[in-house]
Amino acid sequence: MKIICVGQNYLKHIEELKSKKTSSPVIFLKPDSSLIAKNQPFFIPEFSNEIHYEIELILKFNRLGKHISKDFAYEYFDQISLGVDFTARDLQKKLKSNGHPWEKAKAFDNSALIGSWIDVEKFKNLSNINFYLKKNGKVVQSGNSSNMIWKIDELISEVSSYFTIKIGDVMFTGTPEGVGKVSIDDVLEGYLEDQKVFNIKIK
Repeated sequence: MKIICVGQNYLKHIEELKSKKTSSPVIFLKPDSSLIAKNQPFFIPEFSNEIHYEIELILKFNRLGKHISKDFAYEYFDQISLGVDFTARDLQKKLKSNGHPWEKAKAFDNSALIGSWIDVEKFKNLSNINFYLKKNGKVVQSGNSSNMIWKIDELISEVSSYFTIKIGDVMFTGTPEGVGKVSIDDVLEGYLEDQKVFNIKIK
């Protein structure tokens, strides 16, 4: 499987990182080695002093596809959840300043958390889904899919023009504002509407 990630898909997040809005989605990949095993903690890697959480609405593909039309994009997945794109922000800033790719900061081992999957039919409108992240019991990040710059159907169409979508592939759709640093012994909890889909401790 591959993990397809979208960067800079919420305007306020772009502003908080002092970035610039792009004319097309920012796309990058994480390898399957970036997945955190079920019920395992997140271990802060030794190469970073500034690991940030980024909560994101995610989806899992259930059909093979290439050059998928926006009109048919919703036929290619049947489950959604929340994930955390753990980011070595200090390393990312250094890489970006030198014009280098982000992979070291975004695709390192255990940098992707995937929550429990929920059938899409349980949601009335995928373009209006609330989600939020708690750190140590306090909400630190919240978003709604209506605030995406590029909507789910647009992302699927864009991504599939470059990469063949395979069954089991996962797509992270971008993070809203409110990203922040994690520390040892923090506990992160993700909620899709009011349903908890993950709980993870930082080590």
